[in-house]
Amino acid sequence: MDNSRQPLRIAFFGLLGSGNLGNHGSLDAMLTFVRTRHPEAEISCICAGPEEFERQYGIPAVAITWYQEHGAGRTRLGTAARKAFGKVADLVRMPLLLRGYAVVIVPGMGVLETTLEMRPWGWPYAQFLMTLSGRIVGARTAFVNVGANVARERSVRLLYTWGARLASYRSYRDEYSRDAMRQMGLDTSRDQVYPDLAFGLPEPADPAPVDRAQRTVGLGVIAYHGTNADRDRADEIYASYTAKIVEFARWLVDEGYRIRLVTGDPSDLSVVEAVSEDLRRTRPEQAESRLVTEPAESLGELMAQLAGTDVVVASRYHNVVAALKLSKPTISISYGTKSDVLMEQMRLAEFRQHIQSLDVQQLIDQFRALEARTTAVVPALRAKNAEWAAELDKQYDVLSAALFGSDRATLVSERGE
Repeated sequence: MDNSRQPLRIAFFGLLGSGNLGNHGSLDAMLTFVRTRHPEAEISCICAGPEEFERQYGIPAVAITWYQEHGAGRTRLGTAARKAFGKVADLVRMPLLLRGYAVVIVPGMGVLETTLEMRPWGWPYAQFLMTLSGRIVGARTAFVNVGANVARERSVRLLYTWGARLASYRSYRDEYSRDAMRQMGLDTSRDQVYPDLAFGLPEPADPAPVDRAQRTVGLGVIAYHGTNADRDRADEIYASYTAKIVEFARWLVDEGYRIRLVTGDPSDLSVVEAVSEDLRRTRPEQAESRLVTEPAESLGELMAQLAGTDVVVASRYHNVVAALKLSKPTISISYGTKSDVLMEQMRLAEFRQHIQSLDVQQLIDQFRALEARTTAVVPALRAKNAEWAAELDKQYDVLSAALFGSDRATLVSERGE
């Protein structure tokens, strides 16, 4: 491709446009990088929700798969037939989509994880097909600061490793993710680790004010149904988690705290409704003044909301990331090792619990202990944020050289100091 004659065409690829704020936070960071350092680039997106994506960003977008583009059939049999046909059609469709792009970027996200329910012929297959198609048509593909874990299902493991092996550039958001890919058989000796892309986002321009008269707790919830291994217990897991969050919310209100409920995905609204309905029924006098629920369309908006809190207790990974980015004392109710690793990096390992063994009394004890340590925790978080912002700035130099520089022969980057 002669870049002196035509603009550099870049596509972002991922589960975008579906309302997941964490995914969009990673995208926002990469968009800023591309627009700042490579303003000549023409940008588009291949994503899960192209119409919503175009509405929100004003960037041209197309569906990842043929089935997403054409929709379900009129009957169950018709839908099944369309899905089967789509998997075959995508073998031709994906290379055609990528033809003409110089670079395809997967911006952060847990794209190599299995911490939530998924099917191998959904996202894992689509992702593998993308990197394969990139090789076929000559587009460089990049996994930038992504998350990973060791997949139990052989089909998912193979699709993840094959897809990652075909990529032009790979980096991970923590050592755990890189090690997981190594354990699954990928040569990661030249892959690098950098902080989650969301730590490169700017501070909120218009943050919610902190009410010093009444302490506010950011309570981040998730509609959690377990992993692939928990499909038979999905409803039970969801009900147990929701009941415990409701119990903790009651305690917060009884202790005089105001609660700001936050989410990371549209599905989480069911838990928000459960908490809200319970407090209005059991604490009607306090619910109106001590419960705040406002929608957020981006991780930036979520961060602006959390800026007005004193302490954060959150389940979704990027709710935790957003709180820590703001140097808020944070407790993680973790559904994956990624959250545990992050809390360890922030020296808050004692302030976490696993979501499936959540103990409300222990959570209350952790909350009280964290509040008592606020004056020591906040400066430490600020120092770590400054360190990680500098690391991400270094990575942007690496990305520019590896993906957009004049010497593009060495595609899987080696970190330059």
